[in-house]
Amino acid sequence: MSSVLEKYILAIITTDETKAAGGTAIFICKTQEEMHFYAKNLEAILDGIAHGIGEDLYIIVKH
Repeated sequence: MSSVLEKYILAIITTDETKAAGGTAIFICKTQEEMHFYAKNLEAILDGIAHGIGEDLYIIVKH
């Protein structure tokens, strides 16, 4: 029996580098505005969904 990943994190976007660790692409932003810009654009580019996790962290997830 084989397993297939159906949901996974494509990217992490944050203004606080202590909130993210390896395993996927991590984008460290200087401002919340920059973080929102990256989240919006990466969501479209990566064909994923952006989820805000608190004020300083977004994850882009493939569903």
